[in-house]
Amino acid sequence: MNHLLFLDSPVIIVIALIFLLLFGGKKIPELMKGLGKGIKSFKEGMNEVENEIKDATTDTKKEAPKDTKEDKLDSAK
Repeated sequence: MNHLLFLDSPVIIVIALIFLLLFGGKKIPELMKGLGKGIKSFKEGMNEVENEIKDATTDTKKEAPKDTKEDKLDSAK
């Protein structure tokens, strides 16, 4: 993996060193932990929305009235 977002490895190392200098060694694990929790929360929210959409569509399909022969005859009159 020589190119990550079109950046060479020396550039990535320099960015990592600047990040380390700005935040310090003790603060970085806390930042990564918070980032992980945020991503997990986002995924859970997306899964909840997806499940609600699936439930709503299956409920709609179950509740949809089916045309019977009698309904068709009544509407033809």
